[in-house]
Amino acid sequence: MAKPAAPHPLRPATQLVRSGQMRTNLDETSEALFLTSGFVYDSALQAEQTFTGEAEHFQYSRFGNPTVQMLEARLAMLEGAEACRATGTGMAAVSSAMLSHLKAGDRVVASRALFGSCHWIVSTLLPRYGIQTEFVDGGDLNQWEAAFRRPCQLVLLETPSNPMLELVDLKAVCDLAHKAGAIVVVDNVFATPLLQKPMKFGADVVVYSATKHFDGQGRVMGGAVLGSRKWIEEVLQPFTRNTGTAISPFNAWVILKGLETLHLRVPAMSRSAAAIAQMLEERSEVVQVCYPYLASHPQYELAKKQMSGGGTLVSFSLKGKAEAFRFLDALRVIDISNNLGDAKSLITHPATTTHSKVGPEERARLGISDGAVRLSVGLEDVEDLVEDIAAALDAASGDNPAPVRPQHG
Repeated sequence: MAKPAAPHPLRPATQLVRSGQMRTNLDETSEALFLTSGFVYDSALQAEQTFTGEAEHFQYSRFGNPTVQMLEARLAMLEGAEACRATGTGMAAVSSAMLSHLKAGDRVVASRALFGSCHWIVSTLLPRYGIQTEFVDGGDLNQWEAAFRRPCQLVLLETPSNPMLELVDLKAVCDLAHKAGAIVVVDNVFATPLLQKPMKFGADVVVYSATKHFDGQGRVMGGAVLGSRKWIEEVLQPFTRNTGTAISPFNAWVILKGLETLHLRVPAMSRSAAAIAQMLEERSEVVQVCYPYLASHPQYELAKKQMSGGGTLVSFSLKGKAEAFRFLDALRVIDISNNLGDAKSLITHPATTTHSKVGPEERARLGISDGAVRLSVGLEDVEDLVEDIAAALDAASGDNPAPVRPQHG
């Protein structure tokens, strides 16, 4: 039997544990896992009315599933959105949000600093379908203003961006975009809803890779699209139902369990990331350090204005590719991996991994040098991470050559 609603709005930590619960008649404590592809009906009439919308009943797990619905309800409450739809991956969330809204002849404006696959959608995929696209430097409001002098239907941006942690002024860009007739889609993966809520600044749609911090333990893939109930049900849902972007119930259940500790993991990882960023600024081998809550970040004031913390990612640059590779190979605690938001600290070389399909000229415009690396800070003791990084920097500079990185197995 369901309890009455709490007399006051629940705080994020409570939402992450309690919101969206839908107990069966067995009154289980943990959310139930509904591993079923389909559902049965009491009668042919109920089946008909379910498909016409006259009756509420689950039909097919591609359309909706009780476990998935609990995940969607929890994420919507955490984000402060009216509705959410979960998808199989983060890229399914991004592509569904865009393709469900756009048609041939429409125009998209996007911040140049995007994850490699998102950049490909804007630069390569959308033009194939007769959709005009334009990139702007996300931190330059003059470029946004110029781009919105013509009608626009959709804006895509990341803030902080992958991998160099560039910020976009959310309120300013949302105000400009709405005047041009566009909806604003924000990829909020790096900040998470705990550190930034784009809808408070005017964003219409927020997308996530739930693979990252939401699961947070490197187990499953998933994505989420959040927005107004009207847009989710009338624009997004017909697209996702018919193109099959659904997340599996098992993955949804794992992510539900991961969300229960999000409010513990993200602040702890962010504190460690800030300490590592400060340490890196003191190292002569490091050419540049990018972290939103460092005073040296060119958009530090904007970060303080629209984020409640600096996040779990630190990007920094060494002199070149050779130095970056020597540094990565010398690490003994931190793993080389292109994932992020994990309990384990992970590091990657964007120019040869996540952004390898972005041309060298465009990478240069994005500030992704051959010496740039992206560090996702995990839950290890920060002193162990600092010592690992310091020793690897020594090795990369040739001061203390390290042996070949051991193979796990």
